[in-house]
Amino acid sequence: MGVFARGRIADGAYAAEWVFTDRHGGVSQGVYASLNLGASVEDDPAAVAANRALAAAYLGGDALALIRQVHGRDVVYLQGCPDEPPSADAALTRTPDLILATQVADCVPILLADVVGGQVAAVHAGWRGVAADVVGAALDAMAAPGPVQAWIGPAICPGCYEVSEQVREEICDVVPEAWATTRQGTPAVDVRAGVLAQLAARDITGELIGGCTYESADLYSYRRDGVTGRQMGLIVLRTTDG
Repeated sequence: MGVFARGRIADGAYAAEWVFTDRHGGVSQGVYASLNLGASVEDDPAAVAANRALAAAYLGGDALALIRQVHGRDVVYLQGCPDEPPSADAALTRTPDLILATQVADCVPILLADVVGGQVAAVHAGWRGVAADVVGAALDAMAAPGPVQAWIGPAICPGCYEVSEQVREEICDVVPEAWATTRQGTPAVDVRAGVLAQLAARDITGELIGGCTYESADLYSYRRDGVTGRQMGLIVLRTTDG
């Protein structure tokens, strides 16, 4: 299975393992080649299921705990893999070995871990999610007793992400740090900078995992390709001997 970046942290009784996937190492064909993990596109459902099984197996599981992302700020608490993914843009669990997933193709995947308190979260944020502060909603739901670690995965960079002036004003009214221009000097937003600023406002230093989805052939990009697949950010809570 294609892995763009991965890591692990531990403290006391708990650990967290996280992964950002790339588009390689799966079974999908054509424009979805090859590790498409998104079922909302026109890929073969059997191929998507096989790819998701590969992703789950990589982290030692049988399935992924999924949400139906709607560009909002709702957070759901999951204790198992739901038969029907709930509509939300952040998922939180305190259940060990449950693999949370967030899927993207230009938006920002954010993974959060409070290993002292034994909880992890997976968050999806496009510009609407940043404007709505979905990251803040996830942190409020965690109400973390311990320090929170955050990883911000590959997303479209501001140089490639042209938006209308109205969109830039809407997000920058909430998070001024997201203000940007493209390489051509047109209005843009830096969604990852917005997320980092929202984390910093809560005294959390996020680790930025490099990579622009638009520029990298190793990643899916809706803005670049139109018809394309989805990569994921995955995180799982573990118990330790510790």
